[in-house]
Amino acid sequence: MSLSLILAVLLDHWLGEPQKRHPLVFFGSVANGFEKSMRKPQQSALWQKIMGILALSLLLVPITLAVHSLEKWPVINAIATPVIVYFCIAANSLKQHALSVFYALEIHDLTLARKSVAMIVSRQTDKMTEDDVRRAAIESVLENGADAVFAPIFWFIVAGPAGAIFYRLSNTLDAMWGYKNQTFLYFGWGAARLDDVLNWIPARLTALSYALLGNSRLAIRCWMVQAPLLESPNAGPVMTSGAGALNLRLGGPARYHGKLKDKAFFGTDILPDNGDIARANSLVTFNLLLWLFCIISIEVFGAALA
Repeated sequence: MSLSLILAVLLDHWLGEPQKRHPLVFFGSVANGFEKSMRKPQQSALWQKIMGILALSLLLVPITLAVHSLEKWPVINAIATPVIVYFCIAANSLKQHALSVFYALEIHDLTLARKSVAMIVSRQTDKMTEDDVRRAAIESVLENGADAVFAPIFWFIVAGPAGAIFYRLSNTLDAMWGYKNQTFLYFGWGAARLDDVLNWIPARLTALSYALLGNSRLAIRCWMVQAPLLESPNAGPVMTSGAGALNLRLGGPARYHGKLKDKAFFGTDILPDNGDIARANSLVTFNLLLWLFCIISIEVFGAALA
């Protein structure tokens, strides 16, 4: 298992995110078709929830079972597993997107910085200041260090490639449907709740590793005190621990769909600078290496005892 994981991480490092024909892009197109055919504005709240859960099941279950069935053919499974896990993680892509923001800020091109950060956040970016862009980029790196890097690895360890693909697809559907707006409040309810459940343990393990790799005292204090201030039950521990580990002040009001949302500040009192985007990237990278080391060590130790 650790060999497949190492190969997947190396593929991500060497190849990055596929620029064309990414399976998740195709999956998203299919999901859009399901949503358009199954969600009707005139439906009751309960019926929209039912339709959302049905769409979620129809999209996730067949693909997960198909990946699980590969275990019947060990050679094919051994070849396919690193590729499947590679498509499920996005460490390299996350780093490159964050560096694009960093380079734009370094040359004081605010327009480019706004466009770059819009690739990794869901908030409205057209009126952001440089400080807003900086904070948004760092927050996205920290949060996606859990969602797009560690969580799929966690579920791969727990349930093999089927677990990784189930998580990654459910997380994609949450990103598409998990909005608390008039369109998706009920239809996306199932996707949002499933993502909350699947991310509960990985988020807290990520928060713990951020604390271990950064300023541990500040990270734990921010996590314990400030996590409840954030709306998401999983992003809260991850981002507050990450902010403490980096000794930075993050959060604050942000604009979504034309409306200003009064989000809480969290972390410490130190405002981030451009270099802190790179520091956040490094924290995620070292987190990945830490967990790879732990996974390999446990597997080797278990084999030695067998």
